[in-house]
Amino acid sequence: MENGSGVDIHWYNELESTQSYLIEELRSSRLAAPVCIGAFSQTMGKGSRGNSWIGEKGNLFISIALERSTLPHDLKLESSSIYFSFLMKQLLASYGSQVWVKWPNDFYLGTKKIGGVITNLVGGSLICGIGINLVSAPENFEKIDIEIMPVDLTKAYIMLFDELPTWKQIFSNYRIEFEYNKEFFTHNNNEKITLSRAVLCEDGSLECDGQRIFSLR
Repeated sequence: MENGSGVDIHWYNELESTQSYLIEELRSSRLAAPVCIGAFSQTMGKGSRGNSWIGEKGNLFISIALERSTLPHDLKLESSSIYFSFLMKQLLASYGSQVWVKWPNDFYLGTKKIGGVITNLVGGSLICGIGINLVSAPENFEKIDIEIMPVDLTKAYIMLFDELPTWKQIFSNYRIEFEYNKEFFTHNNNEKITLSRAVLCEDGSLECDGQRIFSLR
């Protein structure tokens, strides 16, 4: 067990899913927020829309539980995935990475996905799961363009929780790079929707061809 910014970090050699493990530990009251679970390999990880996120040793697999009362006052729950993914993006950029965030929760290098964020609520805690290909990637995916160890990246990310920026601060920076999304698609109720004409709203939702789309991840 290690401590970073008041958040206990528990590392495991292998878990089926850091997210599932943390949720079960919270529900059983064996752990309480703030806490972080990390695994050096993951065999049945969870991704967006029920997809799996399985990865090899050396990649990043963490899930973090934070009490909702400690989150920025202007952060709406439906914007959480954007918020925590862009917070990680800014950290990676400080190390020289060219990673960008595809709405609402995916890490991309150029046109290929390297990871993502998924959020859930358990009682009064927000669970944020993060997976990033640091050393290897499956076919049609990519790994990150810098060298960093999972433990080091996790410690640096957790330290940001000392003073979390407001949603307004995160959004003002995310809005600038939203143009990268225009060549991509998103999904809404299993419908594939082009982002070429999407307008990013101040709450993080999108207006696409008359539809209002919220991040529910």
